[in-house]
Amino acid sequence: MLNESRIVCFLATKNPEIAKEFYQDILGLKLIEDTPHALVFDANGTTLRIQKDREHTPAKHTSVGWEVNNIRANIEALLKKDVCFERYEGLRQDELGIWRTLDGAQIAWFKDPDGNILSLTQLP
Repeated sequence: MLNESRIVCFLATKNPEIAKEFYQDILGLKLIEDTPHALVFDANGTTLRIQKDREHTPAKHTSVGWEVNNIRANIEALLKKDVCFERYEGLRQDELGIWRTLDGAQIAWFKDPDGNILSLTQLP
């Protein structure tokens, strides 16, 4: 049933103009629509809908992530745009904030301006 349907990702923002700049200019996503209720981006064929919400409280877990081919190059590019990567107690992260899983996947986390946790993952 749903395995033949496209997925839509949702986030929320209290600051639509700042979110629009972050997702469009920093992350490089294409803005499809800016309505009174949401910003809508094309994330490589997946719709990312960022709801405009005056009461938004970010989740304490990863909300959206990207699978990348070269995590180090992506991190370095985002660092040049002043994106800060998160450090988590109990995880052995390298100098760029990358944590390696037992199977060799590499993961790093960063936040958007609203505090939504986003991630980059490079699979082995």
